[in-house]
Amino acid sequence: MTKSDIHILFILLLLMIPSWVFAGEIHVAPEGPVHTLREALRIAHDGDHIFLGTGTYREGTITVTKSVWISGEGHPVLDGEHKYEILQIKADHVIVAGITFINTGMSYVQDNAAIKVFHAHDVTIRNNHLRNNFFGIYLAKTEHSVVSGNEIIANGTRETSSGNGIHLWDCRDITVENNRTVGNRDGIYFEFVKKGMIRNNVSSKNIRYGLHFMYSDSCSYINNRFVDNGAGVAVMFTHRVDMENNYFGHNRGANAYGLLLKEIYDSKILRNVFDENSTGLYAESSNRLNVKYNDFTQNGWAVKIMASSQGGVFRHNNFTDNTFDVTTNSFQNTNTFEENYWSAYQGYDLNRNGFGDIPYRPVRLFAVVVSQQPTSLILLRSLFVQVLDVAEKVFPVLTPETLIDSKPLMKPYHDTTGAVGQIVRYTAGTEGY
Repeated sequence: MTKSDIHILFILLLLMIPSWVFAGEIHVAPEGPVHTLREALRIAHDGDHIFLGTGTYREGTITVTKSVWISGEGHPVLDGEHKYEILQIKADHVIVAGITFINTGMSYVQDNAAIKVFHAHDVTIRNNHLRNNFFGIYLAKTEHSVVSGNEIIANGTRETSSGNGIHLWDCRDITVENNRTVGNRDGIYFEFVKKGMIRNNVSSKNIRYGLHFMYSDSCSYINNRFVDNGAGVAVMFTHRVDMENNYFGHNRGANAYGLLLKEIYDSKILRNVFDENSTGLYAESSNRLNVKYNDFTQNGWAVKIMASSQGGVFRHNNFTDNTFDVTTNSFQNTNTFEENYWSAYQGYDLNRNGFGDIPYRPVRLFAVVVSQQPTSLILLRSLFVQVLDVAEKVFPVLTPETLIDSKPLMKPYHDTTGAVGQIVRYTAGTEGY
């Protein structure tokens, strides 16, 4: 092998080595030789690590087009001055961590965000603070990325003038975990997302939904808390969603739900807690739902299931101290209710097998009346209503005869994971909710 061949081979080997092996460091400080993030990005190479020093930076809209790591020291502030989108990411393999983003511009035409990612993959946005922004973190046509550990707090008062905390559009394989969203329009919003994972987030006091799903198949949300949001959580027009170990609490109002399902198919609702909502679970045009091991406690309506929802299975759930356990708008029922615990059940178990000897009819006559005439709710505690309910149990005429639990449990069901039957109460002002 000649020297020329060795030289060529050496160059080829260098080209094969990843750029991060030669990664450099760039330090930014308001009084330093590199005093803006924009300047640091101009001189950076792929794989470089940019350290943003303590201070406040007002640089308009900053665009990232290189594969760099941008981290803050002491949570430096990037200020949009109520005029600009702050950070646009248009490159793969980017990390943004430990920075505070404030005061994006508000636009009714453009979704200005503190951090917006376009057409990228392998982007990580973690441990940032976002305050008073229109949209918080916005991912569009992005794949294989992570949004983790961010705190996104807005001061929205109206849906029309507020954006979403974490917003995903046309994305795939995204993980959203350990974030806290407060005061946005929707805490977390998924539209046209495939294989997304939402876990260990807290979404509270948002104007509309704590979580909003649209056309997002094969996704999961697990171990999240959705508390005191305007209308709760909505999952719409979606197939194969796993909803497990979530807490839906204190979502109250005329149109508020713990969980609203509309045109959902082949999905699981397992080991969740529905606690003190106006309506715990509302299902419309939602078929083949697997609803098991959930706690429905102290809701106005625990479950509202419309006639358009068919083929669902409700088994091993606990219905405790709800005003109404179940209501529907049809005399027919194709859903199965079996082996659930009902605190309102007054039957007996003579053979001591753990199941009541007489079936339980969870749809009260008065629930049917209230659904048609809401003002009649004022009679809830009256003797007249009690007489109506007793008469309907003996001679069911207006309630669906087929909506019964033929094997009601005598004691609350406890799942082997311990998730069911152990409700953690929400306390106003408690951190972590």
